[in-house]
Formats: sequence, structure tokens, C-alpha cells
Amino acid sequence: MRILVTRPAEDGAEIARLLADMGHEALLAPLLTVRIFDGPKLTLDGIQAVLATSANGVRALAARSDARDVPLFAVGPQTAEAAARAGFIRIRNAGGDATALAEAVPAWADPKKGPLLHAAGEESSGKLAEALAAKGFQVLRETLYRVDAAAHLPDAAVGALRENSVQAALFFSPRSAGIFAERARQAGLSTAGLLAVCISAKTADALHGLSFSEIKVAAAPNQAAVLACL
Repeated sequence: MRILVTRPAEDGAEIARLLADMGHEALLAPLLTVRIFDGPKLTLDGIQAVLATSANGVRALAARSDARDVPLFAVGPQTAEAAARAGFIRIRNAGGDATALAEAVPAWADPKKGPLLHAAGEESSGKLAEALAAKGFQVLRETLYRVDAAAHLPDAAVGALRENSVQAALFFSPRSAGIFAERARQAGLSTAGLLAVCISAKTADALHGLSFSEIKVAAAPNQAAVLACL
């Protein structure tokens, strides 16, 4: 199959390699652009562990801090892999979403042993911190990056959708799915022959208003499960 990949460029390139190994061809159509903020170095002194809810958070933290021995609690496999590539050596993987991470942290950390630091994006909600605060943890938030929406779909993606030369599309967040739906409507594009594979039910819900040949939801909220859904 030829598959539309809507993730930011760096993540999309990784998925393209994985899809090629599966015998598919990726058409990269980034709908989000990651902007890492400049700022002073972060020492992480006194931080019990870092909470990483995305690979982008790991990359942004690695750009601002030389510390690699602080425990890092990753939301899922892709984030854990990004942490390993960045040189972090004490990584835990919650294997799911922010809810799974909040449930896993009490087995990995002690509220009495210092604050946790969330390596957050500008658009990140405070739900993770709220959930952990209810369990007695202090969570500090460091906003390290933002994710901007694309103003339009790339020309190659528009052409492929008009020509019906893609058979599936992958969606990894409600935000990116919603952006795709809005941009597709703006361009007058039909998705009727397209299989949509979504990382979560909320992501699938964000595609409302568009017709697909089928919408499938991954068995778990991570990249491996999305690819397995194909």
C-alpha cells in the first residue's frame, strides 16, 4: 500500500523506514512542525525523575540539558526509544498514554524523594500533573517546545488524494487528525476510498465529517500498535 503519514518530519521519516520494511510506501505529509525553544541549560539538580510524554519532549530536553543519568519515565515505546537514542540510561516505559504513565509512576518513584519534571510542550494539558498530584507527587513543568499546525496539506498529498493513489492514512493524535480533516475539507478532497488508522478512539473522533472506506483504532496507544493495525 501507499500510505499517508501525517506525523512531524523527524517522526515521519522513522515511520517511512518501518513501513518500507513491511512492504509499504510512505507519502510524508507533516501536519505539525515542532519548534524547540532556546533557553539556559537545565541541570536537573534535585529532580527525582523526568516525565516524558512525547519523543519531542525528550529531544527538547536533550537540547537543553547535559544530564543523562536522571531517571526518565516515558509515556510509551517511541518516547523510550528517543530517550535511549539521546543517551538517557535509566528509562522506564509506561507502554501507553499519559493515563498509563500516571498509573505507572507510583511504582517507580516516591513522593518523598523529590519533585518530578515534566518535559512539556506548549500545548500539553496539565492532566498528568493533576493525576500525580492526587497521588502525592510534586510535578514541575518545563515548557520546552511547541507544535505548530500546517497551514495546508503538502501539494504531493493533495495530488495523491485527488488521484486516489494512496490507500491508507495514519493518524497519531486528535490534533493532527483534526487538522487533516479541516485541511482536507478546505481543499475539497475526498477520502472515501481511504483507510484511516488511528492511535486512539479520540483521534478517530477528530476525523468527523469525513468519509473513509474504514476507520480502524489501534489496540494500544502507541506507534507499534498503529503499524500492527495495518
